[in-house]
Amino acid sequence: MKKVYPDPKASLEGLLRDGMTIMAGGFGLCGIPDELIAAIQASGVKDLTVISNNAGIDGVGLGKLLETRQIKKMISSYVGENKEFARQFLGGELEIEFNPQGTLAERIRAGGAGIPAFYTKTGYGTQVAEGKETKEFDGHHYVMERGLFADLAIVHAWKGDTEGNLVYRKTARNFNPMMATAATVTVAQVEHLVQPGDLDADHIHTPGIFIKRIIHVPVREKRIEQRTTRKRQDAAPAAAGGGAV
Repeated sequence: MKKVYPDPKASLEGLLRDGMTIMAGGFGLCGIPDELIAAIQASGVKDLTVISNNAGIDGVGLGKLLETRQIKKMISSYVGENKEFARQFLGGELEIEFNPQGTLAERIRAGGAGIPAFYTKTGYGTQVAEGKETKEFDGHHYVMERGLFADLAIVHAWKGDTEGNLVYRKTARNFNPMMATAATVTVAQVEHLVQPGDLDADHIHTPGIFIKRIIHVPVREKRIEQRTTRKRQDAAPAAAGGGAV
């Protein structure tokens, strides 16, 4: 089966519909499937439920879909960098299901593994546990969390072959691998597209069986969510022990 598509629009053909649930990989602005997000925006599909660690920043990543009001609900962990997200949420225009970050990761992993629910200590006795089943095991209290599974997952990989085997790089390995397993269809954008056999089998993070469609994005802007720098010293400090004799 041919998995490589010529562009983002073609790779999403026939997959998008109003009201669907989409998982979007990445961490901050690292490893986000930005080309696929832009194609979703251009499609005009609306009333989306989006599962993602965060919501991008204004005008970048999922921030694009927030600006065009295509997202109805976010299932997320951290959203503090997006002013439009905050405005819509505080104005009652956007539904939000907050999750502790580890819980969100495990909910996605569970969904991909076919596990409908699990128990965790995280959140017990807080607002996170409100309305959820709780249970005691060996004298400790736990909250039941449901696994997450989406209609579509979009992920970004550093390298992939034409069979869909993927390798992620550094922080981009957060959320992308588990999301690739937790959807009816997963579409991947890859920076380096190679032929089958070119990847070391021991280095593959996502086996190709999980990936249905692929696009090659060799050139892309890599943004920094928050740039923090240290002031450059004007001159090296004087050597210990004083000057010349």
